[in-house]
Amino acid sequence: MVLFADVFCAGLHKSGEELCGDQWRVLRTDEKTYVVLSDGLGSGVKANILATLTTSIIITMLRENVALNDVIETVIETLPSCQVRKIAYATFTIISIDNQTMAFEVFNFDNPDPIFIRNNQRYDLECTERVLSGNTVKYCQGMAQEDDYLAIISDGVWYAGLGTRHNPGWGRGQIIDYMAQTLITPKTLNAEKVVRGVLTQTDALYANEPGDDASMAGVFFRPRREAMVFTGPPIDKNDDKKIAEQLVNFEGRKIVCGGTTGDIVARFLKKEIVIHKESIKHDIPPYFELEGVDLVTEGVLTLNKAYELMLEVEGDYSYLYIDKDGAMLLALELLVADDITFVVGQAINAFYQNPSLPLSVSIRRNLVEKIADYLRSLNKNVRVQYI
Repeated sequence: MVLFADVFCAGLHKSGEELCGDQWRVLRTDEKTYVVLSDGLGSGVKANILATLTTSIIITMLRENVALNDVIETVIETLPSCQVRKIAYATFTIISIDNQTMAFEVFNFDNPDPIFIRNNQRYDLECTERVLSGNTVKYCQGMAQEDDYLAIISDGVWYAGLGTRHNPGWGRGQIIDYMAQTLITPKTLNAEKVVRGVLTQTDALYANEPGDDASMAGVFFRPRREAMVFTGPPIDKNDDKKIAEQLVNFEGRKIVCGGTTGDIVARFLKKEIVIHKESIKHDIPPYFELEGVDLVTEGVLTLNKAYELMLEVEGDYSYLYIDKDGAMLLALELLVADDITFVVGQAINAFYQNPSLPLSVSIRRNLVEKIADYLRSLNKNVRVQYI
């Protein structure tokens, strides 16, 4: 089974500050997935600048394939230290994951230790200390399995609520217990659920007025989710059968967008398309059922509406499960998938060249490119094949 490192990062800013002094970045390459979390000294604008500088340097160097030890030494030597408190102006943690084997490394410079949960309980990683540029960096490594969860946090999570009445701070043990017993289950869908759960509890421990910036990056190791979207008939009708066969033999989720496209696949499968009457809405065409395909919708209008929905939900797509229509189902399929292949036919449909229609739906190709760019901004692997 091919696993996927599902990553989500979020944070809370200190009460009274407009900017978060913690920053995080994710970089995916063909070989590696990198997650970086930095905590700037203090809070507010200054801390934000320091943490942003730290994550930017790290990600830029990793993108250029610089060795991790060299990256860490460069950052340590570049960033100044506080002469009064004798500590770095920014701490950081780097996670490096091999996309094929799921072997991972964690380099931690003065942030709380990473948290690793397996089988709903704490799992101690193999960790050592390395001295780089005169500073001690904690190094941990492991090999992830399905449903494992790896998390890194800033100290604002660790000490949540410290000093308030009857509250000695959350602490590592309680964080791990909360994650393992409350949030991580066999039905965990993504990394986001756990991160949001921990930060909600952190905020509550601060009585909704965080006394420090608090952030978390979570990695949930789960089966890879793949989807193929076939939309628009090919220019050459002789390609109909070949493309339909490509879709039907695809091992992931199979999606068809467009009436003519649906007819092509239905003919290949020798099955009938059945309309889902309950999904009819005044502004959204219905979706359909076709044995052998996971989702069949109308074409450009539904693609456009799905794109608008994805922009609207901004990552929190829970409500897309509630009032199902063709656009919602399509948006959900795209947001849940990790690898998405669009197969786009370029035969011209005269209906969509109508000048009275909005420009956003006038050309299928431009619309698919917009959707693909947005999905890439969510760190998804997207390919577009034109036929």
